[in-house]
Amino acid sequence: MTPSNPPRGLAVLALAAAAAVPALISAPAQAYTGAASATSSSSSSSSSSDSVRYAWIKSCPKKDYTVPCGDWTLTMRSGKTVKLTDARVNPKNAKGAVDKSAAALFAVSGDGRVVNYFKGGKLVVRDVNSGKVRPLPGKAATLPKGLGMSEVDTTLSHDGSIVVVDYSDEAGTLPSLVADLRTGKVVKLPAANSVLSFSSDGAHLLTSRFTDDNTTEFAVFDAQGRKTAGQVVPQLVSNNAPVALSDDGNTVTVIVTGASRKHRLHTYDLAADTVSDAVALGLPKNENGQRLFWDSAGKLTLWTSREGEDGDSASAVKRTVNPETGATRTLDSYKVKGGTWTWWLPGE
Repeated sequence: MTPSNPPRGLAVLALAAAAAVPALISAPAQAYTGAASATSSSSSSSSSSDSVRYAWIKSCPKKDYTVPCGDWTLTMRSGKTVKLTDARVNPKNAKGAVDKSAAALFAVSGDGRVVNYFKGGKLVVRDVNSGKVRPLPGKAATLPKGLGMSEVDTTLSHDGSIVVVDYSDEAGTLPSLVADLRTGKVVKLPAANSVLSFSSDGAHLLTSRFTDDNTTEFAVFDAQGRKTAGQVVPQLVSNNAPVALSDDGNTVTVIVTGASRKHRLHTYDLAADTVSDAVALGLPKNENGQRLFWDSAGKLTLWTSREGEDGDSASAVKRTVNPETGATRTLDSYKVKGGTWTWWLPGE
């Protein structure tokens, strides 16, 4: 198969099975500083309050396809461009061989202040303002034996203080690890559950699993790995995305986009198993919902993206959404730098 740029779009919900009692692992997190360089700057924002607009890596031609090259780079809201020279660009497989046709894992917290990547062979987080880098606590920092770097994925809480590490092992038996950088503790989640969303305060985690009856169960876990809610959900909820979990650990918001490309919003009550009537969203038909979340101020926030056409650059828009009326307000809008192999929004 000829390598190509990875497509933008929503993650496919992973296959899942029954829950298990989570076990607890404890280990202190140790801090160290990694290399980064700022290639440009702007006085429009102080460094103490800067955040990532998007993270990207350059595309280079090779034969009849392209490959990722250069350094992982952060385009900041202040206008700075920060190159992360310590972030691994190409992943290694389980035998230690480097795959130069693929890009290694990279993730950005929802608030844009923390990034997550491989430094050498360890998963680390970086505070983009202080430059402080530290590995994930305990076993969350290193890969299980027999897995390559492309067989792991991570999800960050809104402020980046909690990281879920999910493994794609062939047997599907490795539990996900929930690493709390504030306490240094790591708890396990059932291997069958796929992470969908954090609540804005990081206290709740929404997951999904397929049941033996070919239905989908949404389950909510707290920060200690305890299951607090669960429900087999309607297809309207399970078959659409993006979704967001509110801080009550019960209310799920989902965007539905049909063949007509009209975007609609529903809320779903897990405890009552009820779906609200549709609320129309005034979004352009050529935009795709990428991330939906409640921010720390209690506002429902939506990131959308649009792929470039006829040489035009891809673009992204951040909006607040009124869940009752569907009214939106634009907070940020920009075009992505041309020549990127892939790029990630805050929360991806």
